[in-house]
Amino acid sequence: MRPTASAAAALGLLVGLTVSHWLLAHPRAGEQAAEPVATGEDLRLPPWSEGVPPWARSVRIPKGDQPLRHAPDGQAERRGSAAREARLPLFGARKGPGCGGPWLQVGAAAWVCSDATTYSGAAPILPSAKLITAAPDGLPFRYYFAGRDGSLAYHRIEEVDVGEPAMTLEPGFAVAVVEERNLGRERYGRTNRGLWVPMRDLGPARSFHFEGSEVTDTPNGVVPFAWVVEDDALLYERRGQLFAPTASRASRFDRVGFLEEANVFGARYVRIDDRHWIRHKQLAHPTLLPPPEESEIAHGARWIDIELESQTLVAYEGERPVFATIVSTGKGKTKGHPFETPKGVHRIWVKLLATTMDNLENENANRYWRIEDVPYVQFFHKGVGLHAAFWHRSFGHVRSHGCVNLAPRDAARLFAWTGPEIPAGWTAALPTAYDRGTIVRVR
Repeated sequence: MRPTASAAAALGLLVGLTVSHWLLAHPRAGEQAAEPVATGEDLRLPPWSEGVPPWARSVRIPKGDQPLRHAPDGQAERRGSAAREARLPLFGARKGPGCGGPWLQVGAAAWVCSDATTYSGAAPILPSAKLITAAPDGLPFRYYFAGRDGSLAYHRIEEVDVGEPAMTLEPGFAVAVVEERNLGRERYGRTNRGLWVPMRDLGPARSFHFEGSEVTDTPNGVVPFAWVVEDDALLYERRGQLFAPTASRASRFDRVGFLEEANVFGARYVRIDDRHWIRHKQLAHPTLLPPPEESEIAHGARWIDIELESQTLVAYEGERPVFATIVSTGKGKTKGHPFETPKGVHRIWVKLLATTMDNLENENANRYWRIEDVPYVQFFHKGVGLHAAFWHRSFGHVRSHGCVNLAPRDAARLFAWTGPEIPAGWTAALPTAYDRGTIVRVR
């Protein structure tokens, strides 16, 4: 799936600050404090921080996805974006173009214009704080789909069903609901975008708890497990050169052993335990290849390998595979196809906790769709990236519009594992010289 044009334009907002750098710059951040009001003696700012109130200890962000700049200049490259109501650490202040007041340093090479913030005497957010806490199924929000009749969304709950709607939800459009309220006899939900929708028009997305597996051993250079990717897979017993069906079956998403292969009369079988075999075409099994020739990989850096043929992903630390799972990549099989997942060696160029994806600007679309707050997005080639998918369960098969779809728990895991890291209180991050984007190879 690809981002909306507005989301793609906003992707320049973004980049990460590692926790270690944060702690070095602000050693008191790990202390638990009940939002004290600081005194002038508490503030340890550089001498160029004139004009900052002596009691200021943090920077409050009133507006969501507030852009952060790489330098105190309105024309500087984007560094990241901050969450609404986050209190970021205050390291210094400096006058610069593009801001009526001083630019405030809130991280390593991360600056925000004071015109869009307020000073706070409360302690800054702890570096270990989480902006969102995922449910057991890995999703950060509760997602709902508009029913067959669609729905309407409103700015205020009092306007629902009686006022002017702010947005039309076509059938199948998805929203993230963060609050529910009763008004009269009706129940309404507030989306993460701040609009109210009648809950009677929405159906919940089903939870899906699948997740990949850690790789602890690769005997003879082979990942010793695979996943069943058919709903009902017949198991066989080997009798000489023949394979006889048994009464046993395997189900979709079962993890099975990958112990031995045999090719009989053009059909490939895989032994999954001491007795049973299964047809190879009913499995998704990752293969291992040498890493790209990147110096950082030779020194143990983390990177990701995506194999289109098997629809699998393997995460590595240097040359050692550490995690594997199944994915759904783009339906486009030819180079330049609009739904292609482009082959090659790429780098994650931006990470977003969530973004909206749709095809509403495609005038030739047979069907329009829109999914708000797609979580754990990591773009590595223009608008193509890794992200969670909660609207299908086709993992192990080609499905997407170009992106690499992951089960939500896998997407959350990889989002936390890759670089650049997103600091506490940030909603997006771009790479830096010291926290480069993780390498992603598609083959």
